[in-house]
Amino acid sequence: MNARTMIYCRSVASTVVLAVAIAATVCGISMAEQKSANWINLLEGRTLSSWRQPTGEWKIVGDAFKNTDNEMLLAWKPGTGAVVNGAKGRTSHLFTKMEHGDVQAHIEFMVPKGSNSGVYFEGRYEIQVFDSWGVKKPTYTDCGGIYQRWQDNKGYEGRSPRVNASRRPGQWQTFDVIFRAPRFDASGKKIANAVFVTVVHNGKVIHENQEVTGPTRAAVFNDEKPTGPLMLQGDHGPVAYRNIRVRILKPQETRP
Repeated sequence: MNARTMIYCRSVASTVVLAVAIAATVCGISMAEQKSANWINLLEGRTLSSWRQPTGEWKIVGDAFKNTDNEMLLAWKPGTGAVVNGAKGRTSHLFTKMEHGDVQAHIEFMVPKGSNSGVYFEGRYEIQVFDSWGVKKPTYTDCGGIYQRWQDNKGYEGRSPRVNASRRPGQWQTFDVIFRAPRFDASGKKIANAVFVTVVHNGKVIHENQEVTGPTRAAVFNDEKPTGPLMLQGDHGPVAYRNIRVRILKPQETRP
């Protein structure tokens, strides 16, 4: 590891108490080591057993890659380890059976040219998945953006990624996220907003301590709760996911 990498890892680790774990992921911690640290693998086996039924046209595959016949689509080979949203690349959303509050997540994804998806924490707060290769000034609509909220036919509160860390379409990419759920008092009144404590895209920190005052646009739930399912958006274009791993956190682990 060179000096620049060491400095980068230290800067990530100083963000929050748990950011040491994020830095380890960015700097190359193995999947076996992640699993030993109470990580839950959401894409194990030959079935979508960790996901709510029905699962639409989502299917387990061995690997996905660029479709040489049509750059707007993906191709794949049989096997296990990854999931794609069907031959047409448009189907229903995918929801985990597990519900999370505070969570650390590692997610790998692939989109073809021009495609669009999203990862919704608690089914409400979206980190955008998009083909943003070559975009010079990314906005909240680009890959890694925290999508905007929507009210009275107006959008507001979107968060652009600090930098565009996107890879070429047809290549695997990574998100490493620490998410703090909204807080509620004994009567159910919200007393603190949800926060994306850290979002790392392909090894680059793109968000730190970004509050979200409510569900982002196209969320499936308009309310807010202490927990909810992780959701993969399936109706906006072809997408593949693999190595989706989460670790449920204690409240004190996400404090600044």
